[in-house]
Amino acid sequence: MDVFVLLYNLGTEKEGIHSIELKGRTIVLMFEEKDDAERYCGLLEAQDFPLPSVEMISIDEIRDFCNKLDYECKLVEKNFVPKTAEDRLLISPPQKNLEVEKWNSEESDLTNLDLNSIKENLEKLL
Repeated sequence: MDVFVLLYNLGTEKEGIHSIELKGRTIVLMFEEKDDAERYCGLLEAQDFPLPSVEMISIDEIRDFCNKLDYECKLVEKNFVPKTAEDRLLISPPQKNLEVEKWNSEESDLTNLDLNSIKENLEKLL
């Protein structure tokens, strides 16, 4: 099965994959639908975050990548409906992002979710 992931600096030495930090875990998002991945990119752009590329890749390749780095991967399925505050991060990026120079840093505090901000970001897409 192929999925869509968000990549930065595609084809360069600084190539990286978009992930979120949640309770000390690094989570790589995989999207079943390209439209969902592109929508997530739009939300990132609305937050003045660098715009990633949407790339199709084998789900097994992403799982192997995550296993090697002790990351988790989460599949955002078609018509995904979040049930928890954590699930909402799979369809709307957190309001607080790591600064570009801190991407390699272990420091991140996303436990304080601002649900109103997430709602506002989703409404911007309409």
